[in-house]
Amino acid sequence: MRERLVDGGFAAGWAVLKVLPEPLVKRLGDALADFTWRRQGKGVRQLEANLARVRPQASLLELRELSRAGMRSYLRYWMEAFRLPAWNDRKIADSMRVEGIEHLVTAMEANRGAILALPHMANWDLAGAWVVRHLGYKFTTVAERLKPESLFDRFVAYREGLGMEVLALTGSDLSVVATLAKRLRAGKLVCLVGDRDLSEAGLPVRFFGEATRMPAGPAALAQRTGAALLPVSLWYEGPVMRARIHPPIEVPEGADRQAQKAEMTQAMADIWAAEIAAHPQDWHMLQKFWVADLPRRPKPSAAPEAAGEAAS
Repeated sequence: MRERLVDGGFAAGWAVLKVLPEPLVKRLGDALADFTWRRQGKGVRQLEANLARVRPQASLLELRELSRAGMRSYLRYWMEAFRLPAWNDRKIADSMRVEGIEHLVTAMEANRGAILALPHMANWDLAGAWVVRHLGYKFTTVAERLKPESLFDRFVAYREGLGMEVLALTGSDLSVVATLAKRLRAGKLVCLVGDRDLSEAGLPVRFFGEATRMPAGPAALAQRTGAALLPVSLWYEGPVMRARIHPPIEVPEGADRQAQKAEMTQAMADIWAAEIAAHPQDWHMLQKFWVADLPRRPKPSAAPEAAGEAAS
């Protein structure tokens, strides 16, 4: 029953919100965010716990206000997602400001292939739509298989409608990592969300001074294919979303392959930490993230490297 209600809610969002006036949708999003924030549910409490790592000197009152801004940013993402299929090229262009485009263009024009690796900041669907419509680069990404299947199908259709090729993380005979590598070797673009490890086989990194794990996939794919690994950060600034494409993280010389991946992943984490510190309200991390917060589990057996976190 709950799954059907969730699926129906998303279906209604995509059907209704895209036809309502934008100011009304913004007010609705802020109202829902504030309602959720006041209820202090599990997600909001975890968001505040995560933000306390980002802003360790903040008072309790400051953290509460920051989490409120974070929930408004998170609901803004969803309001935009429901409306994005109806946005034309001009609306998408007016909603984005991008720095560092030259790093992506250089890699693509050299037929090197590129991996855009993002944390859970602002609205990566909008960034992806901008890349497709204004740079002309269609790309491949990965999606977590959701329940019910109809909800997963809605998300796939939504992102395919924006010009993305979407691979299911699980439940398919297709090898996700091999397919991504094939695309990159052909000089294509791959986009992965890479700050949260879902596989329990990620690489250890230090993030805001504490231990966590991040997917090995972005670094492993760059190492395996020679594609440019480009960290990306996103944040909202008034009515627009800003994006920064950072210079490529190259494969280090003189180290074994595991050490190379670890060094590259830590370099990404350091870039994201600096950007999240500058724009903490736009980091949509409502789940447990640091190792200290996670339950102890048996060490996973050797498994293929995850490509990165599936987009949700």
